[in-house]
Amino acid sequence: MTRDLPVLVVDGTRFSDLDGFARELSQLLSGYTWRGNLDALNDVLRGGYGTPSDGWVLRWVGSETSRAALGYPETARRLERLLPGVDPSNRAAFETRLDEARRGEGPTLFDEIVAIIREHGPGGRESADGILLELS
Repeated sequence: MTRDLPVLVVDGTRFSDLDGFARELSQLLSGYTWRGNLDALNDVLRGGYGTPSDGWVLRWVGSETSRAALGYPETARRLERLLPGVDPSNRAAFETRLDEARRGEGPTLFDEIVAIIREHGPGGRESADGILLELS
């Protein structure tokens, strides 16, 4: 029998870009504001940043709307904003990734966020966090 887990709901119809997703997710966190940094998202999912302890469900309703909102244009926009701060040793690879996004190739921002969340659930490297992602 599966134990009952707290359910946090992200509504994909309430935002149209990464900043909006960050605001939507932050509303679910108790006493913490996530500002859209994907490394920090990992920290949030590990716990201690206003998420339930001992596992929870992240139910992402309107996920197809989010897939479009966090698609290639938003992926390229995010990468363009990050580019000035990229270490010179990583700049060529970063610019290649940016060029791919501009051409509509490679993972989108939506894909990256989903992959990060799934790492904290069944079969992921950080599955002990017990996060179940439901896309609907």
